[in-house]
Amino acid sequence: MRSGFATGIQVISNSSEDVDFYIHELYPIHFFGTTVYITTTHVCTFIVLLVIAILAICARRSVLKTRDNPSKFATGVELAIESLIKFVNSTMGKEAGKHYINYIGTLFIFVLFSNISGLFMLRPPTADYGTTLCIALVSFVMIQYASIRYQKWGAFKSLFDPIFLFFPINVISEFATPVSLSLRLFGNILAGTVMMALYYGMLPIFVKIGIPSALHVYFDLFSGVIQAYVFCMLTMTFVANKRNVEG
Repeated sequence: MRSGFATGIQVISNSSEDVDFYIHELYPIHFFGTTVYITTTHVCTFIVLLVIAILAICARRSVLKTRDNPSKFATGVELAIESLIKFVNSTMGKEAGKHYINYIGTLFIFVLFSNISGLFMLRPPTADYGTTLCIALVSFVMIQYASIRYQKWGAFKSLFDPIFLFFPINVISEFATPVSLSLRLFGNILAGTVMMALYYGMLPIFVKIGIPSALHVYFDLFSGVIQAYVFCMLTMTFVANKRNVEG
């Protein structure tokens, strides 16, 4: 197996011998007698977060400096924020939406950038189930918090609806939420990653004439945007339902 930083990041290449869509263990860390590893996912996630942080800093500075005479970049940022506010409010309602705009915006940006990172020869962090499960669990906690806060004891009583015999089924249904959220995102992004890697490996002759570009547009860009949208939409829908808010 090849080793090194570049090996851990690169997902696919122009040679069938170099095709690689696996998660690699890059650097071992000994922790209380147990060895854990810095993997491809950790490195790619760090790169994605670094890019997001740099863009956020640039966006803030641009908006503050050009408040009276906004630049094209600042105008784009403001339009994106307005679109986000409309998106959240249309789904959750204005009263609920104002409490979740920051979270949904952060969630959408992270998932989107992770999904489309394959365009830049990274292995998408969301192609690792550990990543998608973690963000799904965060959303799950918010969903249950909304249920307990706004329904009070009704949140627990609903587990016994319509009769107490349905309690096990209702519990399973609740815990199925993070599983379904995480598996949907993970499966779609991993499938695109594997398909592109297999294409490069099995049909390397078409790489030189640019055919993979169209596939990257679909598997990385189009599918990445759709999956980020679906993940956020489902999160907002679940939270709104627990709050008994009509969108």
